[in-house]
Amino acid sequence: MAAPCRALAALLPMLLVAHLGSAAQLAVGAQNRLRSGLNPHPVQLRTPPVRPLSALARLGRSLFYDTRLSASGRMSCASCHVPADAYGPPSSAPVMLGGPRLLTPGVRAVPSLRYLYRQPPFTIGPDLQNGTDVPVPLARQIRSALRQHRVRKSARQPLAAAANQVPQGGLFWDGRADTLEQQIDGPLFNPAEMDGGTVDEVAARLRHGRFAAEFIRLFGPSVFDNAHLAVAEAMFAIGRFEREDRSFHPFSSKFDAWLEGRARFTPAQLRGYELFNDPHKGNCAACHLDRPGPDGQPPLFTDFQYEALGVPRNAAIPANRNPDYYDLGLCGPYRTDLRTQTQYCGMFLTPSLRNVAIRHVFFHNGVFHSLQQVLEWYVGRDRHPERFYPRDAAGEVVKFNDLPPKYRVNVDTVDAPFNRRPGDPAALNRAEIQDVIAFLGTLTDGYRPARH
Repeated sequence: MAAPCRALAALLPMLLVAHLGSAAQLAVGAQNRLRSGLNPHPVQLRTPPVRPLSALARLGRSLFYDTRLSASGRMSCASCHVPADAYGPPSSAPVMLGGPRLLTPGVRAVPSLRYLYRQPPFTIGPDLQNGTDVPVPLARQIRSALRQHRVRKSARQPLAAAANQVPQGGLFWDGRADTLEQQIDGPLFNPAEMDGGTVDEVAARLRHGRFAAEFIRLFGPSVFDNAHLAVAEAMFAIGRFEREDRSFHPFSSKFDAWLEGRARFTPAQLRGYELFNDPHKGNCAACHLDRPGPDGQPPLFTDFQYEALGVPRNAAIPANRNPDYYDLGLCGPYRTDLRTQTQYCGMFLTPSLRNVAIRHVFFHNGVFHSLQQVLEWYVGRDRHPERFYPRDAAGEVVKFNDLPPKYRVNVDTVDAPFNRRPGDPAALNRAEIQDVIAFLGTLTDGYRPARH
């Protein structure tokens, strides 16, 4: 055995050199591929299958566009969630008008309905902290979160912050709904939106509407005997439409094609992508996760968590004309179960950035109307607050003026780029902002590769 061992020992250095040489060549190849705008490590994404809609989802589609469920007879789900606008708002107004005559203003910007099919339910901290299938009571989650040391968010290690026991999941800006059915129920009965009235009134509209026969066919002849059951079935049908119809989660952006190696970034898009992931620059990926999951599911560009960012107050919202009115997000006015948990006041859900380039308004109060404004605020909020916030009678800048003074301590001043001070260099310069905007444009659905 001695001779073969000596031969193998002599061969090992050559094998190691060959292996290292091969690894170096692969690394160089990956770098060259990235420089050319291609994904150096393409993946195969696992997206929802395309199938014909079920009868229940087809009914939901009809109800989604049915204006007769509203008090005005002119508003449907699609009035605020327009398919051509990625199921977001159709105008640059900060809030939509609803109510019986479509004259009642809302208080928050309309979020998109796209990519909600994977939204987890609302919780604080890890979903199932006791290691069982029994959810931990919210009060216990809050007590546990109060004892935990907060990990900083970084685009380099975004999952490290997943250990933070913070509010996460849920629908609406304040997470007060856990399911699409609950989410649909909110606008239907909100006096500032569809203003459907009572459950009995909505059930009567369904019973006398043009889809009544389909209700009976799907749910049985006694479906209208119980108003609550009829309305619940309607909400269930709309929820099925949002889950089954591919238009709510198409994953057809250039970024998705790039992930699979089917598209090439422009130099500006590539620079923006790198800035998006640079923890010392944009640090965007710390909250807007952009990596596919281990199962191949495409990223949704959100960590589903809540942040208090301290965006400026929007004077264009009629409710804000009252100086004593504040939208506190998790603390109200719509959500009431966390009203006493003042450490969460001013926190709002981190939305997906998919299709963000075609939105007309940004943040919960629609205070900004372009990505340029948003990014300039991100990098200038703490360096030049006078550019974004008003001054009081003494001439002092009222930073975070859309929150009562006692809750301004909740605003994030730790995670980049919110860790700057006056006089510090900007996290992103003007050219870099344009590059990030170029990258964000790759998240718009409907990408069609150029034909040569």
